[in-house]
Parts: sequence; structure tokens; C-alpha cells
Amino acid sequence: MIAALDIGGTKLSAASVQGGRVLRRDQRPTPEDRRPQSLVGAAVGLLEPFLSGAKALGVAATGTVRGGKVTAPNQQTLPWTNVDLQGMLQQATHLPTFVLNDADAACWGEARFGVGRGVANFLFVTVSTGIGSGLVLGGRLHEGSELGFTRVSGRGFLEHLASGKALDEWAEKRGWDGAAAVVKRAESDAEAAAVLEESARLLADKLLDLQRMLGLERVAVGGSLGLSEGYIRRLIHAVGPELAVVSASLGADAGLIGAADWANRQLDAQMADTNVG
Repeated sequence: MIAALDIGGTKLSAASVQGGRVLRRDQRPTPEDRRPQSLVGAAVGLLEPFLSGAKALGVAATGTVRGGKVTAPNQQTLPWTNVDLQGMLQQATHLPTFVLNDADAACWGEARFGVGRGVANFLFVTVSTGIGSGLVLGGRLHEGSELGFTRVSGRGFLEHLASGKALDEWAEKRGWDGAAAVVKRAESDAEAAAVLEESARLLADKLLDLQRMLGLERVAVGGSLGLSEGYIRRLIHAVGPELAVVSASLGADAGLIGAADWANRQLDAQMADTNVG
């Protein structure tokens, strides 16, 4: 059994995971004090019931992850720069700890146990407040892909043009209640439909470029906006028949499942190396 932790901008989730199944889980809002020591302390408190009997801890964390250290792209939301999350959690829990970016963890969960199972070249995209991504090539996770921060020629970053936050900003100018209102009104309002279709088209163009460059076989789409019927229907239409685009299947547990399986595999690899040595 593996303990799993998902650290997000709005909530912390913890679980016991075995064989791609969440045995039990709990969550709480991310605390207002988001300094590393405070947030890690809250995470360890949430994790405590899941540690007994666990052989490792897998962590999905928002931000850039390198060598178990986390840097958040938005320092106002999470004031973390090169924070040794892996070391801090390992010291607090006394478990071997392995950290992945949250989109990478969700991608790995879908690749191993969801709609990407058996697919050698697979992309996971989450379209929510931002646009995150995870990439599997040749059956191996390629850490650190950043689809949202690729450029749309002459216009800026994809995330700033096509994310839920971009739709929120457009909706607020019209007195509407965010991206969800755009999706709902797109069924009867031509202007809302055009904005939603533009968001889907911009993402579709990126997916088709990646398909031609990398030989992608399937793309799974998650996130609150990405999973809405009005959005994914438009995305599938914009992509066309060249590439299979499907809804992610593991929902909110994808990151927990992926982080746990990743930790299990890394631990097994370490033990194998030790035995060989």
C-alpha cells in the first residue's frame, strides 16, 4: 500500500492507494498560511491516518518539480521557490517520498490505469483555471511538459488565451458568472459560442502539432472546463479524425493514483539497484 498526497492551490487530498485503486481518502482546503513549513505541517496532519502500513509516499504538487524540489509559478498563490518538499515530507513521515508535478501525476495515473492504458504515446491535458499537461512517450513519463506556456504566434501564451481564467475574464466583462456561464450560454448565445470555440480551436491546433511531431496516439482531457460537455465536444470537432481525444476517466483521484504508482515504481527501482550493488 502507498500513501498519496495531492497539494493543490485550493485543496489538499490524501489517500491510501493500492493497485491503482483509492482505498480511502480525505481532503481539506489548502490553509491560508502557505509558507512551506506551515503547509507541509497541515499536509502531514491530513496524511497521518494513511501512513500506517504504507511503504512509500507519492506526492502530486502544483508547480515545477525538479529533484523533489518545488517552485510555484504564481508566488502570490504559493510562495515557494526551490522548496525541498521531498526532503521535508520524508523527514516528517519517515517514508521514502517521491514528488511529481500534479499534471504529470494525473497523466501517469491515466496512462497506467485510465484511458491511456496500453497507449505508448499519450498526452493528458487539464483545462481548468490554467492549462496543465503530462506526456508519456514510448511508455515513459516525460516530466515537465508545459503545454499551457507554449506560445500562440503573435498573441501570447496558450494558457492566457484559452484557459478557464481567460474565459472567466471575458465573462466578467459581461456580468456573467465565469467560464461555467460561457459554456452554458454557448448553447444559445452566438458570441459565447464563438469564444468557447476559439478556446477549443487554439488547444486543438497545439494538439495536432504535437501529434505530427511526437506521434501521439491519444489525448485525455480533464479539468473543470475540459470535462464540460460543451467544451470537449467542440475540442473533438476542432481536432478532427487525425487524433483520438477522450475524456479523462479517473477524475479527481488521477493525481493521487499516479503519484502513488510512480512512488511504488521508483521505490522498486531503488531496491533493485541496491540488490544488484
